[in-house]
Amino acid sequence: MLLIGMFDSPFVRRVAISMKLLGVPYEHGNWSVGRDFDRIRNYNPLGRVPTLVLNSGESLMESSAILDYLDELAGPDRALLPRAGVERRQALNLMAMATGAAEKGVLQLYERAFRPEEKRHQPWVDRCRLQMSSSLAAIDRHLGERGEAQWLVGKRMTQADITAVCAFSFLNDALRVAADEVMFRSLSILSSRCEAMPAFQETRVPFFAPTS
Repeated sequence: MLLIGMFDSPFVRRVAISMKLLGVPYEHGNWSVGRDFDRIRNYNPLGRVPTLVLNSGESLMESSAILDYLDELAGPDRALLPRAGVERRQALNLMAMATGAAEKGVLQLYERAFRPEEKRHQPWVDRCRLQMSSSLAAIDRHLGERGEAQWLVGKRMTQADITAVCAFSFLNDALRVAADEVMFRSLSILSSRCEAMPAFQETRVPFFAPTS
């Protein structure tokens, strides 16, 4: 299988980490949506990442669809998303907040990189920052309320943890969100623990701000 996309994207990275944790071998196409846009469009008409090209030649697009396929491949006992019930709903909600926060961070970066300064609308940027911070704070609060629990859901690492850490690390690298140690204390602890694991270390790359 071919995983297309650079690891500085939290969406690509959560797929790569999941594949490593599940023992699914893959080739990495370290392609940029800027530099390699036309090349990526050979597999994904949107030119977006991540894209996973299966051995059959089929392309899976969008990280949630890819993660669903990986869980199906792994089987219910090894799947990274809880199978049903309250834990599954909690995990999906936490993942939605984490990916939403990452998306709002990307919009802030693009506003700086691609829009001329005189055309930037600061109230809109502030709204994105508020949405991002509020989502991260809700994840942090949820983890803090679990007391001695090490993970966001259940008693083992799930996709909620992987996604939250990938989003948090990206946003800290790009926008220094962890500077507020009080607001994100529990999330920072979770992130530090996960980032020390091989699957996370092997996909950690320096962040470079996009340029026009």
